[in-house]
Amino acid sequence: MFDVTYEIITPESAEHGDAERRGYAGVELGLRDAIRELFDVETCQTGCIEAIEPNCSDSSAARWITVYNGMQYETGAYERRSLHFPDHLTASTKRRIMRLVMKG
Repeated sequence: MFDVTYEIITPESAEHGDAERRGYAGVELGLRDAIRELFDVETCQTGCIEAIEPNCSDSSAARWITVYNGMQYETGAYERRSLHFPDHLTASTKRRIMRLVMKG
């Protein structure tokens, strides 16, 4: 089962070096639902996806993968969503999931 977390960064919170808010977008989801939640955003008024990357350069050791969304036009906020891998996944399974996510 997979968890998906989110983080909203506003211009004001960025000035303080923190997020406006963060939390769980989904807990103990199946892979299909977790990937769907990973690409869901609070508002449809964002530019686009700016980047998708694992938490470390060695993808076989990654613990999560993050989608960095573009700025929300009305608020100037940015949203990040991360798919967290269960501890029992093999390195090859993590790489397959990352390839799937990167295809978007």
